[in-house]
Amino acid sequence: MDFVHHPCRACWGESLYPSLSPDATRGYGPSNPPGFLSLYIHSFSHHFQSHPLYIERERAALHFCLLWFLLTPMLAAHYLLIFILGGYTLNTLINLLFFRGLRTAAPPDNAPLVSILIPARNEARNIEACVSSLLKQDYPRYEVIVLDDNSEDDTAEMVMNLYRACDNEQVRKVLLRGDPLAEGWTGKGWACHQLSKVASGDYLLFIDADTTHASGTLSAAVAFAQKHKTSLLSAWPRLITKTLGEKLIVPIIPLIGFAFFPHWLLPILQRFPSLARLVGTKFCRTFGAANGQFMFFTRRAYDQIGGHASVHDHVVEDVALGRQIAQRTDEGLRLMNIESIHFSTVRMYQSFGESWHGFTKNLRAAFDREGFLFWLFIACLVFCWLLPCFNWIWVRGVPLETSFLAIGLIYLTRFLITLRFRLSWLNAFLHPVGILLIIGICLHSWYLSITGKVSWKGRTYKPNV
Repeated sequence: MDFVHHPCRACWGESLYPSLSPDATRGYGPSNPPGFLSLYIHSFSHHFQSHPLYIERERAALHFCLLWFLLTPMLAAHYLLIFILGGYTLNTLINLLFFRGLRTAAPPDNAPLVSILIPARNEARNIEACVSSLLKQDYPRYEVIVLDDNSEDDTAEMVMNLYRACDNEQVRKVLLRGDPLAEGWTGKGWACHQLSKVASGDYLLFIDADTTHASGTLSAAVAFAQKHKTSLLSAWPRLITKTLGEKLIVPIIPLIGFAFFPHWLLPILQRFPSLARLVGTKFCRTFGAANGQFMFFTRRAYDQIGGHASVHDHVVEDVALGRQIAQRTDEGLRLMNIESIHFSTVRMYQSFGESWHGFTKNLRAAFDREGFLFWLFIACLVFCWLLPCFNWIWVRGVPLETSFLAIGLIYLTRFLITLRFRLSWLNAFLHPVGILLIIGICLHSWYLSITGKVSWKGRTYKPNV
């Protein structure tokens, strides 16, 4: 802008203001000069808008506005992500504080009879270690009942050999031949139902055949159940993983259980039954969960909820049974989940293929008919547990510190769970790989569930979803 200001307003003239147009000077003269502001406005309106510096600043302002509109939602979403991840971490910490464990205990003087019930189908690889450990318990009154669910391997013969070699005459040892699968039942549920019919114990302990147990496990479980008056005591053994596929997939179980699930809320509802009645049975049911590897029922509570017959068509029957107990919290039933990593171990699968197949069977079915929650769970895996690990690479306009804070919260949660349950550290460090695999398994599980092609140990199911 070639604006010239002369100190003497009387000497005003067009020659002294060559940058002004005739229109800008019309009506003014030496006796009637324009004010400085008028000159500036006319000059600005006529020339300044075409000046390169003005154009550059105008573009910069436009870019700033566009970036503001684009980055403000991005920043808001990022801080929302930090808030959500912080919630997951806080929930994990509270869960770990509330989550108790089995402790060594002496057998009680008036020991109630305990029935240890083991459904087994094609378990020749695992059954010997499991049954051997259960026959060596220091508890004085118990029975071991194994049901061979029409196995196609040597499961039954191996169990009989173990029974013959056992010199503990106080233990009642029973091997059942399972009936053909009843219509409308899942295989494990049908096997457990048959086991419950022949059990005579005051307590029913359902055990998976791929678990092993220290000699004091039964005494510790009875002592804990009596002390806390539990209707269902669900214990979580230590997860054994050896192959890379197992290490990447299996440890996701405690992550889901402790980051997503508020275990601490159910004990509060149990302590205040009036509050449980206020929030309703459906709300209480939501917070029920159990682990089928170790489910320790009182006989009375098991019969009260209808046993396995009440969940006969559920592929994930352990979670369904936990919900049955939880929804009767206002009636005085009490569910407790605890860890038993110092007493019990489990190796669920022994390869990547087995791990994928087993999780595919369970993941969609665990949500029952709650399809919205299933897809919300997948969205959380993608946007809260996977993508934040890479935000620092491709996201622009977000402070780098917040990106690393998100990653820090994720790995803090993983490390807390890994340390507490003595899991594989490889899974924690390769967190994005494990989460990506679980997302793939979720989608595969959804497809097989809606098409009725979920299979397990030679049987095909259509989950009740």
